[in-house]
Amino acid sequence: MSFMKNKKLIIGIVIVVVLALIIVSNMTKKGGSSKTVQTEKVKRERIVATVSGSAKIQPEVQVKISAEVSGKIVKLGVKEGDYVHAGDFLAQLNPEAYQAAVEQSKSNLDYAKAGYEKAKSEYERARKLIKKDGIAESELEIAKASYEQAKAQVEQSSAALKQAKENLSKTTLYSPMDGTISQLNKKVGEMAMGSQFTLDVIMIVADLSSMQAEIEIDENDIISVTLNDTARIMVDAYPDTVFKGIVTEISNSGVTAGAGTQEEVTNFLVKTRMLQKPERLRPGMSATVDVVTDSRDSALVIPIQCVTLRAPVSEDKDDADKKSEPGTNSKEKERVVFIVKDDIAHQVRVKTGISSDTHWEILSGVAEDDVVVSGSYRVISKELKDGQKVEIDNQAKKFIAE
Repeated sequence: MSFMKNKKLIIGIVIVVVLALIIVSNMTKKGGSSKTVQTEKVKRERIVATVSGSAKIQPEVQVKISAEVSGKIVKLGVKEGDYVHAGDFLAQLNPEAYQAAVEQSKSNLDYAKAGYEKAKSEYERARKLIKKDGIAESELEIAKASYEQAKAQVEQSSAALKQAKENLSKTTLYSPMDGTISQLNKKVGEMAMGSQFTLDVIMIVADLSSMQAEIEIDENDIISVTLNDTARIMVDAYPDTVFKGIVTEISNSGVTAGAGTQEEVTNFLVKTRMLQKPERLRPGMSATVDVVTDSRDSALVIPIQCVTLRAPVSEDKDDADKKSEPGTNSKEKERVVFIVKDDIAHQVRVKTGISSDTHWEILSGVAEDDVVVSGSYRVISKELKDGQKVEIDNQAKKFIAE
């Protein structure tokens, strides 16, 4: 009887040991060795989505003053920084050649008028003679042609005189608007090259009372920007101040840099009016602009590094093995987070909303006060498995990409 009792006891111990080994084996297969992680709680707070870009400060209204005719600058009526009114004198080009052209055109017009009067008299005489059969029909035609030619010559000379006078008037430059001479590129004695095809800027008149930041926004972000979006403008010269702004213009066409190369980028110009302007702000200053494209109050948010792309968790091992066989397509990756419950990490699919520089809005997949893995980057993106045991170490939160 004692032998039978010992035998049953031994069998019972073996069964317990086997069951323990099976449980440990399953836990090992499912989770592997534990990982040290950092965590954050899911919380509700305001989140603001922004699109950022480097910018240059420019006046909203400015006019580049250039000459429509060529000539040497013989007088400047302003210096850089001067305030001018519309119609004020700005610069004088040497008018001598254009004055001579006017005189020559006047002389040509007088000569043409004299020829016209003579041709007109001969034509009238010929018309009278033909009625009396005093001349042939061909002579009348010749007189008429001479008259028409002389008349055209007068019109041509009049147009030439008008153009010469206009060119002469263009040697004197006046301000087209009230504003400040924000840039003066020429000095007395230098040439101003007047051309319809190239712009030789002599000076710039700008309204410095209304300034804007001109930003270049990447083509992937421009679809989020709309007119009247608010903006935060950080001017490099004022490092401790954030100025308010509003989007006033979005370009319809992008500008591509590095076309045909791996560095090819396409940006769109966005203009934001500065609602606040410091006194010493100057055109050309560098700035950074954050355009606020969307915001949510009391949104479920988690740190941005908590979200990663992973293949979906397989419902059963056979399915997982099948997907890993050559010639089969693996499941498409999805956005997931790892929720920690009872020291076990669970991979959960999430739907994200807007994002700020530091946080994601979570629309589904987690609840307020859930604990999610927030570090490290390598553990979240590659190493951590669904169902794996974790050790939480939040003594020093360092989200460093290992």
